[in-house]
Amino acid sequence: MRNKPSELMVFAAGFGTRMQPLTNNLPKPLISVGGRTLLDHSLDIANAANIEKTVVNTHYMGDQIKNHLFGQPYIVENEPEILETGGGLQNARHHFSGSSILTCNSDSVWVGENPLRALQAAWQNDWDALLLCAHASNINGRDAPGDFNISDNGLISRSGDWVYLGAQIIRLSLLDNINQTNFSLNIVWDKLILHGKLHGIEYSGKWCDVGNPGNIPVAEEMMGLSGV
Repeated sequence: MRNKPSELMVFAAGFGTRMQPLTNNLPKPLISVGGRTLLDHSLDIANAANIEKTVVNTHYMGDQIKNHLFGQPYIVENEPEILETGGGLQNARHHFSGSSILTCNSDSVWVGENPLRALQAAWQNDWDALLLCAHASNINGRDAPGDFNISDNGLISRSGDWVYLGAQIIRLSLLDNINQTNFSLNIVWDKLILHGKLHGIEYSGKWCDVGNPGNIPVAEEMMGLSGV
């Protein structure tokens, strides 16, 4: 029997430098796309996937995010410094009870299949990590090349035409032997790739990276909201 991870880490601590000048006075997760903040788009997906616990990390203008989430059933973990994805997850790890959790970035918009449910449906308990990906030709807001290659049996290697979409399931014990405070989860992925243990699946819906101001109308058009 497979146990579907039902806890989520939303990464929302970054400076959003590519989003300047919009992020001069506003953290990127609170930028509006299609009438809702980027963070709310991520939380909508979490709620639709019946996630039992959601942790949102913050740093840059973190008080604004904390105030935005006030009264809602989310845990806000403020970081004293930018810790990157791996360090941020390590810092918030004490909030989670499961052996494996979902993570997602807060700068994407999705249309179609719920990305978290897609990961849950594909997950195998003996896996270490599962990344949600799409071919570079099937995404919005990002140019080729991709990040990875995915083999016929679903194993990921570096370089290729497949793009990581910012959502994954990862086993928390992979962080046990990393003696760094500030580090990227790429360190974990590279170790898994070396041993043929990093898995990936293709997302069936539409995805847009909203990493810069020019991609906001791209995302809204993808959502069918041109002219919003």
